[in-house]
Amino acid sequence: MTTTQPSGVQLWILGARLRTLPAAVMPVMVGSACAGAFEGDGNKRWVLGLLALIVSLALQVGVNYANDYSDGVRGTDSSRVGPLRLVGSGLVEPRVVKRAAFVAFGIAAVVGLVIAIATSLWLVVIGAACIGAGWLYTGGPKPYGYMGLGELFVFVFFGLIATCGTMFVVVQHVTVLCVYASVAVGCLAVALLVINNLRDIPGDTEVGKVTLAVRLGDNKTRTLFYALFVACALAIVMCGMSRAGALVGLVGLLVAVPALRTVRRGADGRDLIAVLATTGKTQMATGVLLALGVLL
Repeated sequence: MTTTQPSGVQLWILGARLRTLPAAVMPVMVGSACAGAFEGDGNKRWVLGLLALIVSLALQVGVNYANDYSDGVRGTDSSRVGPLRLVGSGLVEPRVVKRAAFVAFGIAAVVGLVIAIATSLWLVVIGAACIGAGWLYTGGPKPYGYMGLGELFVFVFFGLIATCGTMFVVVQHVTVLCVYASVAVGCLAVALLVINNLRDIPGDTEVGKVTLAVRLGDNKTRTLFYALFVACALAIVMCGMSRAGALVGLVGLLVAVPALRTVRRGADGRDLIAVLATTGKTQMATGVLLALGVLL
């Protein structure tokens, strides 16, 4: 029996890792809601919020392709359990995947420059930091993703900066509500990475990729996964103190219950792929409900 390998557009869609895109959509959605709830005198330029979404998605896809390229050429994807990787599978030449990453980062840079010109040129510095952090996650001579710092990058850039940055570009102001909301967003984005790295502990250990999960070990990584949902819930409660409707975001976290049970039962390897998908759905459900609650 022969297995048909994906090709063409399907191959690049797999490489873009669509299950990770909620991590790019959620901060823009929540940040835009915080902007909508802002009662200051600033003009609300929603077209800039749409451009912020393009930047966020382009950065996420760029990071995914860059990660695929760097892990592939280092050989750390040779014995992985998860979904197909373009370079690691040998289906796409490394230079082509590297070019795709640069194209995605280039789109983010160009659109981000438009936003910066319309708001504040300081955003150019932040945008450059985002792109640099995206590439150096697994690229460069000393990738910080191999030193257990990937979760910190995700929390800062796909949580705090992406959420608060979206509100800033729309109304040129950031509220305490948005800061609390960005913590909730960041926790769920980190949860996605944590479960991914939990699944990959055996393979990463074998090839010397020292992620936070490898440093902590299996049991403590599972505890971290639970703790991130608790922290997210607390951040939403803090949002509710200034905007009571935000508490509806807690309902979205219920989507994660099956995933939490699966992790608690000790599932590993391929059994955690479904947990990864459920975590992505939790991100979207919580993001939508939190955004709607903030606007109510």
